[in-house]
Amino acid sequence: MIPTRRSFLQTGAAIAASAAPTAANDRIQVAMIGCGARAHELMTAIGKHPGAEIVGVVDAYKGRVERAVERTGGQTKVFANYHDVLADKSIDAVVVATPDHWHRQIILDAVRAGKDVYSEKPLTYTAAQGREIIEAARSTGRMVQVGSQGVSSATQRKAKEMIKAGKIGKVTLIRAAYNRNTASGAWIYPIPPDASPKTVNWDMFLGPAPKRAFSLERFFRWRCFEDYSGGIATDLFVHLATTIHFLMDAKVPSSAMAMGQLYRWKENRDVPDTINGVLEYPEGFAVNLSSTFNNQLTADGSFQILGTEGSLRIGFGGLTLVPEHVTEDNRWIVESWPKALEEAYYKDPKVQQTEIAAAKRPRPKPEEFRDTGPEATVPHFGYFFESIKTRKPYYEDAAVGHHAAAVAHMVNKSAKEKRAVEWDFAKDDIKKG
Repeated sequence: MIPTRRSFLQTGAAIAASAAPTAANDRIQVAMIGCGARAHELMTAIGKHPGAEIVGVVDAYKGRVERAVERTGGQTKVFANYHDVLADKSIDAVVVATPDHWHRQIILDAVRAGKDVYSEKPLTYTAAQGREIIEAARSTGRMVQVGSQGVSSATQRKAKEMIKAGKIGKVTLIRAAYNRNTASGAWIYPIPPDASPKTVNWDMFLGPAPKRAFSLERFFRWRCFEDYSGGIATDLFVHLATTIHFLMDAKVPSSAMAMGQLYRWKENRDVPDTINGVLEYPEGFAVNLSSTFNNQLTADGSFQILGTEGSLRIGFGGLTLVPEHVTEDNRWIVESWPKALEEAYYKDPKVQQTEIAAAKRPRPKPEEFRDTGPEATVPHFGYFFESIKTRKPYYEDAAVGHHAAAVAHMVNKSAKEKRAVEWDFAKDDIKKG
């Protein structure tokens, strides 16, 4: 099944909107703060939008800056630090693609400098930082969009449409997983052979993190360390949580319980390689989140949305709706009754109309949806650029980003403290306890 006309138009409108200049013969001027591997993917996505232009880059490793300049045709300006980026009044927006521990400060500085912000997920390094970012975005009137791009895909929009239409009935349980089974999948990335104190600005990298001796492993594999990252939960569960909140019109779980351990990838690392979490939502459903770096089943991402009338299986390339085929079968119970009562049971008109009739119904056929649109990061940036022009925030604003990241922080806190963790809705933060 091809994407609906509506989903196609939504995606197309986002891309087309970014092509419209903010002023005559003008394009949105974008600077990249952080130029790691994901940032280079983001740069490619931005390049799909003729209404935007990457005009500045900054990174703590010279090799990344060199490649970023090449990737943008050699015309991009190199800045010494992010403060210089924010001081340049010609820049309209910044993409924050740094390690997690830097997000809060750069975002706050950026919106106060009058820049709109696209931040890679997670929005925050701790749950409490979210409220501060939300307030800063509100008070300055700047756009803050978070980069869990899946919500801009035709697949997830189709899934939301199906759920709202009642096609799978009442949803009470969601299972979501991300698994991997490689060193690279466990963030043990290759380190450039020219990396050294001469090419890596260690102090720029550390910033607000605890002071430590120079380490190439910490610099290039920062997701492996609590000083800079929340590990699996902030890297992967945030994507899952963003999607769940989008599909279910949910805000944040009321409670979380999780367990996680470091079973295999133990060298130069202090975050778990396997973690499982259970979430309960006040909207009336529960969620199981799981991830391991020791087996790649569901490596492409796996969502199972379980409803009373059917199930949705969602992957990166599309989705499948499997209608329920519910039939009551009380034979093993009724066969223990006296034979006369058994025979009378099956002659009962109500049983004839329900149990017996249901058993004769053919099994409904699954409904397939294949996503033929662009990779989701492309339309996601389209919506960001549209927000810059219209001054109207997109779905994944600072509040949505805060609550998606909060799921990861709740999971990590629960796993570390070996107890259930609750959300304080009045304070919009993790409940103290």
